[in-house]
Amino acid sequence: MARHNGRPGHRGSGDGPSLTELAGEQASGALLCDAGTVYLSRGRVVHAESPVAPGIDVLLTTGGRLTADTWREAVGRTDGPGVGRFLVDSGRLSDAELEICHLGALFDAAYFALGTGSGPRGFQPGAAHWLGPVRPVGADAVERETRRRGRLLDDLWPCPQVDTAPVVLRRPDPRSPAVTRRQRAVLELADGVRTPADIARALGRPAFHTLIDIRRLAAAGHVDTPRPQATASPARSPGSGAVVWPGPVPGTVFADPGIDLLRRLRDALEATL
Repeated sequence: MARHNGRPGHRGSGDGPSLTELAGEQASGALLCDAGTVYLSRGRVVHAESPVAPGIDVLLTTGGRLTADTWREAVGRTDGPGVGRFLVDSGRLSDAELEICHLGALFDAAYFALGTGSGPRGFQPGAAHWLGPVRPVGADAVERETRRRGRLLDDLWPCPQVDTAPVVLRRPDPRSPAVTRRQRAVLELADGVRTPADIARALGRPAFHTLIDIRRLAAAGHVDTPRPQATASPARSPGSGAVVWPGPVPGTVFADPGIDLLRRLRDALEATL
């Protein structure tokens, strides 16, 4: 839904500038990455989107804050960037509500666009996001938060293959921790077909928050940890430009001694908290 107003990026695929470089140049436009797009204005990040992360429209409508009709009205009445401003000026949202939801969507999508496995492909000068200005964030803060989120997931359960594979239920050990209400909602949608991104969209929750729940559920033995595919190569998701790693066969149980060791390490770490 982005409206790119600038000329095509001056750098080709695989040769895109880094976010740090663009911030130093106080650039305005869209940084095109393998798994998403980061929008800048005068070197500051104003929005981000990724096919993996639910957009602000999903967070507001599926989350129940706005109806789908209200959202469509806002989009239909806005010519050019400024959907967010229309929602506030028309009384649909308060400034605080828009800012909180916007920042949540920004950091969520930026994690996937800038995180491991993704990289810059090019830059489109002058491109502006359809939401319009809300609250810019420093590029250093975005990169710092992206790294922090990656470390957090690894600390919870260092098996990134669970982030993209279909979520498969397994019979937990009786000694496994009880699930929370949030985690139960995730488990209710785990049918061996839906991926974490699918579940996040269905629940109207940020994708990263859903990954936290799924990594914890995997660490506790409530969902499968698929076997890594060392020989797999990434494929492009049609139409999205995102890198999609082939998932395991649903129902596969990763039961080699490495998982037992990880669980013992997790238990030891939890005992010190």
